[in-house]
Amino acid sequence: MKIQSYLSFNGNCQEAFNFYQKIFGGEIINKETYENKEVDIPDHYRNKLQHAELKGKGFHFMGYDASPDTPLTSGTNIQMSVDVETKSEVDEIFDALSKSGRVHTPLQETSWNAYYGRCSDQYNIDWMINCKL
Repeated sequence: MKIQSYLSFNGNCQEAFNFYQKIFGGEIINKETYENKEVDIPDHYRNKLQHAELKGKGFHFMGYDASPDTPLTSGTNIQMSVDVETKSEVDEIFDALSKSGRVHTPLQETSWNAYYGRCSDQYNIDWMINCKL
């Protein structure tokens, strides 16, 4: 069994995946736009991503641009969790993700013996960054 995350965006999936690629590395693969698809989508949205994947060492997630008539509500029902080896990796990733977003839990040592922080990025995706101490 394999369980993966699939992120939804409001027309800025390519921008978001470029942002995540700068932070995590990896390769954006399997990109498909709405061009030449038989779906009811406005013409100005045809160049948006119907599917994309970001895959690298230790991670693989997918995403798409939801059609304009699909309501997306930012919420707290999912968190992307990133476990790394060092505090400096936590600092670097957390700073990059939260820079134009919001910090919910500042970086700190926790009762579960970890260095941890929680934030939302500029695309309203929630992240938990963690390393064991």
